[in-house]
Formats: sequence, C-alpha cells, structure tokens
Amino acid sequence: MIKQAIAQTVLRERVAQAVFTVAACCCVLAVALICFFLLVSGIPAIAEIGVVEFFFGTVWKPEIGLYGIGYMIIGSLYVTAGSLIIGVPLGIFTALYLSRFATKRLGSALQRGVELLAGIPSIVFGFFGLVALVPLIRMTMGGTGLSILAASVILGIMILPTIITVSRAALDAVPQNYYEGALALGARHERCVFRVLLPAAASGIVASIVLGFGRAIGETMAVVMIVGNQVRLPSAITDGVRTLTGNIILEMGYAADLHRGALFATALVLFVFILAINLLFNMMKKRAGI
Repeated sequence: MIKQAIAQTVLRERVAQAVFTVAACCCVLAVALICFFLLVSGIPAIAEIGVVEFFFGTVWKPEIGLYGIGYMIIGSLYVTAGSLIIGVPLGIFTALYLSRFATKRLGSALQRGVELLAGIPSIVFGFFGLVALVPLIRMTMGGTGLSILAASVILGIMILPTIITVSRAALDAVPQNYYEGALALGARHERCVFRVLLPAAASGIVASIVLGFGRAIGETMAVVMIVGNQVRLPSAITDGVRTLTGNIILEMGYAADLHRGALFATALVLFVFILAINLLFNMMKKRAGI
C-alpha cells in the first residue's frame, strides 16, 4: 500500500511537471512566433525604405513614398512619459496606503474599486477623455483639446491598477519583522514605511513601473481618440501628436505593399523598444542591488 501510494504521488508530480512544462513552452513559443513574424514582415520594409529615412524621417506620406516615423517615436515617448509622471506617484502612494495605512474594511473597499478600474475597457476611457477631459483642456488651456496632456492623463489613470496591484503585493510580501525591528529602534510608523518597507519592496515596485510603461506605450484605442493624431513635432503639452500604435491602427485597414510593410516595421520598432526598456530596467535593478 505504501509503495502504491508513493508511486501514485510520483506519477501525479510527473504529470503536473509535464503540464507546467508544456504551458511554459507554449508561452515561449508564442513570443518567439510573434518575434519571427515581425522580423520577417518588418525588416524588408526597413531595408527598402532605408534605416535613416525610416527612423529619423519626419514625413509620413505613403501616397508619395515617404515613411518617416521620427515624430511618431517622439510623440509616443512624450505621451508615455506624461502618463508615468501622473500614474507612478499616484499608484505607489495608493499601494502604500492600502498596504500600511488603511483600515481592513476601507482597504477592502478601495481594492474592489481598483479591480473595477482594471476591468473598464480602454474605449470607455477614451470616450470619457473625449467628452469630459478634451473640452476641459480646450476651455482652460486653449487649442483643440486633443493633445499630449489629454492622452497622458487618461493613460495615467489606465496604468493605475497595474502599478497599485503589483506594488501592494510587493509591500505585503516584505517580512513583518522588518517593520517591527524599525519600530523597536524608535522609528515612527511613517518612517518605518518610507525608510524600511518601501526600499525593501523596491524590486516589486520597479516591476510595476515596467508593466505600467508597457501598458502605456502599447495602448491604442483610448490614445487614438484623444491625442490628435497629427504627425508633427510638439512644442507644448496641448499639441496633438501621433503615436506608433495609433499610426498602425489608423492605416492598417487600407495599407498594401510597402505601406503595409512599413506598418509592420513600426510594430517591430515598438516591440524592440519595449524589450529594450525591460532590459534597461533589469540592468538598473542589478546595479542597484534590488
């Protein structure tokens, strides 16, 4: 009986290991296929257009054969940076409050609100920005309202659930004796949280920022509705721009031949850019020892 039970346990473990291995391989295979598809579809277009002309060109007019995404790269960076400036502080402070300051009852209610925010479709955020935020910016700051500022605010709100959830999980995972040790040394509650718990959870918080960055730079529908979609170099946050993702969704429906290849190349640039940012953050984490 004992040998039979041991054999059944070993079999179950092997089956579970096989299932997990297959699942992991499927995930890796999916990423590899996406990389291969983008490389095969995008690199020939970049070679035909020219690397310098494609990456640093400032004119995007497919009808006359000009495919420069320089201004779109800048526009994407502006919008993403603005969303991080808004979303990262709000997200981290909210996570700190939920983890270490809020009562259990209030924290539970607020957490449900965060989860609800995560479930709202992006087009609803875009519609809210179009009917509420854009007119407000137009009345108070001038311009059309379709701008970097409008997109940054909406994206800053959209990345909040990711940053809050991951940062709170990192804060909750810090051993309680860190906090108790700081209290025993005479530190006040706020000092314990900001000087002990926050640095200890730095790795998870950085991960939340990276995930928020990926969500912001990859968002399409909400941004297209409120960013203005103008291929130009912005001089103020009230100017409209066109992002890389917006360019793809606006033109993929009717693109053909080199135009279609240029859009795939744009997607490849976006993919490589996100990958580079992830590698950069990982290098920074290793160098900082977090």
